Amino acid sequence: MSDLLRPFRRAVTYTRWLHLFLAVVWPAMWMYVADGWALASVAVLAAAGLVPAARMIEGMQARLLLTGHRPDGADGRIVAMPSVTWGDRGRTVVWLEIRLFLGFFVALLTVQLPLLTVDLLTLARGGGRADGSLFPVPGHHGWYALLSPLPLVVLGAVVVGSGRLITELALRLLGPSPVERLTTLEARTEQLLERNRIARELHDSIGHALTVAVVQAGAARAANSREFTERALVAIEETGRAALEDLERVLAVLREVERPATGRPTLADADRLLQSARASGASVDAEVTGVLARVPGPVSREGYRILQEALTNVLRHAGPVPVRVRVRADHDRVHLEVRNPLPEGRPGSGRGGSGLRGIRERAAMLGGRTLAGPDGDGEWQVRVELPLG
Repeated sequence: MSDLLRPFRRAVTYTRWLHLFLAVVWPAMWMYVADGWALASVAVLAAAGLVPAARMIEGMQARLLLTGHRPDGADGRIVAMPSVTWGDRGRTVVWLEIRLFLGFFVALLTVQLPLLTVDLLTLARGGGRADGSLFPVPGHHGWYALLSPLPLVVLGAVVVGSGRLITELALRLLGPSPVERLTTLEARTEQLLERNRIARELHDSIGHALTVAVVQAGAARAANSREFTERALVAIEETGRAALEDLERVLAVLREVERPATGRPTLADADRLLQSARASGASVDAEVTGVLARVPGPVSREGYRILQEALTNVLRHAGPVPVRVRVRADHDRVHLEVRNPLPEGRPGSGRGGSGLRGIRERAAMLGGRTLAGPDGDGEWQVRVELPLG
């Protein structure tokens, strides 16, 4: 019994009922002032459905009354956008016509079924039928009183069933077209890619800063030198400030603040990475060949992050050791190479975490190649090639 009454405790049941009533308000008014109102209503709705804005209006109304969502909310099941193709217009016309006929049927039963209940009760007591009643009830019988609740039960079933039917039709006729589904899927894919990029940005930038801070603090404590401690604090301050700038850029994306992509660091800013590694105690032998300023923006920005992550891995896993960095920009690609001695007792271990995975993902995204691992001579190497095309 509780399951049967549950729909009547939901507000959407009554808003769907109202939605069907609204479809016949103006044809009902027209019925009293003009002949041929039914045919004229069908023709007017057919013409209105061809107007692009009709789909948007019907979609907003359906979202609000049929699904319980705000008309401006993100409910992808029903589209609140103007018609773009003739297919969208055709589906809107079909929707309007079905809504008109179904609404007329429900409105008629909404009026007539309660009148039938009144007729049954009145005839059971020997009275006459109510004015306007369309359902014939012959004779006067006392047992009609027992049947009087039945029309109201039927009305409840009609209200619930027609509401579910019109909602299902709205999902089919006002739902997204194949082109709109593809557009939504592409937008969702772009959003996921942007989130992955933001996650990599945070990992690379904040991870590098924290690694430098930890290495510097540990080295300062071990050195027990005031002068070295001051240099370490300066390095931590500079690295932290750079990380905060990167964090602000990432947060700007999350806040949907339009910032030019050129505001992100590129390979032309690689000196600050090398200085940060040197300030952490690592001996960095760097060699840059070619004109980095000519490297396309996306390649240069991702190359900077790859170099940053490679140096972070050195400091995190090997500590302040000698590092060889080679950056070469050719006419068709950029070559990045970072080498360092392997930590004693850990030949090639502990170097396959999220950092290397991020390097491979960045390189693969640009169509590049990555080689990472021990080289057989007691060194760890990270070599990346990024095409410029």
